[in-house]
Amino acid sequence: MTEFDYDWLVIGSGFGGSVSALRLAEKGYSVAMLECGRRFADADFAEQTADFRRYNWAPHLGMRGILRLNVFRDAFVLSGCGVGGGSLGYANTLYRARPGFYENPQWSELADWASELAPFYAEAERMLGVTPYDRDGVADVLLREYGETIGVGESYKRTPVGVFLGEPGKTVPDPFFGGDGPERTGCLRCGTCMIGCRHGAKNTLMKNYLWFAERLGVEILSERMVTDIRPLGDGSGAEGYEVAHERSGGILRREPRTVTARGVIVAAGALGTNRLLQRCRLSGSLARISDRLGHTVRTNSEAIISVTAPEDSDWNFSDSVAITSSIYTDPDTHIEVVTYGDGGDSQGLLRQLMVTAGGRGTRPLHFLLAVARHPRQALGAFKIRGMSRRTIILLVMQSLDNSIRLKVKRRLPNGSVVLTTEQDPLHPNPDSIPAAYDAARWFATRIGGTAYSGVTEAVLGIPLTAHILGGAVIGTSAETGVIDAQHRVFGYENLLVCDGAAVPANVGANPSLTITALAERAMTFVAPKGPDDQEARSALPQARQL
Repeated sequence: MTEFDYDWLVIGSGFGGSVSALRLAEKGYSVAMLECGRRFADADFAEQTADFRRYNWAPHLGMRGILRLNVFRDAFVLSGCGVGGGSLGYANTLYRARPGFYENPQWSELADWASELAPFYAEAERMLGVTPYDRDGVADVLLREYGETIGVGESYKRTPVGVFLGEPGKTVPDPFFGGDGPERTGCLRCGTCMIGCRHGAKNTLMKNYLWFAERLGVEILSERMVTDIRPLGDGSGAEGYEVAHERSGGILRREPRTVTARGVIVAAGALGTNRLLQRCRLSGSLARISDRLGHTVRTNSEAIISVTAPEDSDWNFSDSVAITSSIYTDPDTHIEVVTYGDGGDSQGLLRQLMVTAGGRGTRPLHFLLAVARHPRQALGAFKIRGMSRRTIILLVMQSLDNSIRLKVKRRLPNGSVVLTTEQDPLHPNPDSIPAAYDAARWFATRIGGTAYSGVTEAVLGIPLTAHILGGAVIGTSAETGVIDAQHRVFGYENLLVCDGAAVPANVGANPSLTITALAERAMTFVAPKGPDDQEARSALPQARQL
């Protein structure tokens, strides 16, 4: 009998990884989780985004916060980091996917996905404590007005949020799980959800899935970067895996370690999972992975635009949670109003004057012309003091079928890979979304403010996204995807991908709930651990060609 350190090893602690760890532990397996980010108590989060050391993730520079920034040729990506993954800094917004998501040809023939995922959405909503936001603030009134102006007022909806609204500032016993969860504190509506909730109101994964997972014995090893996944024995994974990991950001103190497990779930976030699997594929550790690795990467067809009121105005959009309402300007285009509260002034450095003319090649010229025509507004982008309170962020997402590819640009001497992007020639990712610009112009006129887009979009035509997805997606075979409909990696046993990298299409709304529901479903295919340790059979059969 082979001796393993654990039955299952989960790489990453975001929505997919946390679901996987809890459900495997409930089935009787011993589980460990490796997370490259640090562990945070509520009081550890930064109070301002300007506290770069506690807010941003760049460990080689001494920054060990919750926000990671990556600039590629075709997208500027914001993603989460830390024990709890994206839940630490996301906008606690939990919509179900749009119809176009289920009908995307990448996976539509495998199931009736709307019906298939419905019960798992319901369970995800229960676990994440989803509730409709309960009031309209200043930004919401404006968004409703805009919707009515363009004829879609009936689409206005308050956001389903993962927040304990409660009595502001009052701490009570667990209100979500019959008293079995942690105590919670009523939301102060300070708007700083994306900086990290210091008050115990936000339903991060540490308040639900990971809370119960640790109670069942799951070990969470933080600040550990996985560098290799190597099948034991014949290389199929049937005899387990050895996983190498080291201290995150370590240069002189890398502290390399290895751990063995019968099965591995890769859930390191879309970028982390793609980077790790590409590294393992090129090194030969996981040489059987499909050539489709890195293809069908989505940005949620997203644009992030902001409108800032004048310095001498009385506009204040910060008294709420991060996202409070939305409209649909058409069946495929979803617009939400967003705030960083009072703490996000330094995020203004990531914006610049909104430019709508020109494409990727000519945008720099049009940007310079716009600056020449509107120098005061362009300089206003650098006046960030008090900016966050006076700013409405417009998050625009679409369920259209467009994508990019993540491919290896070069390998570093230590085995790491540097990724770059290229457009899907048949369905390129947009470098601008007209509906976003139209909304921004209306808001700017309405409040007498200035419209800005992400700095890379304004200057270079590279859009900003907080919802990178895909690259190791569900497909009918290894010729069309990396994993099957049960999230099993084609060519290997007991190796799964359960995070945003598995998502095969643009969700058209904030994807966290969808990632959670997909992981909930994937875990139902893992058999419970038997009294004989099930040594006579694999924890999962090999992925078949569906």
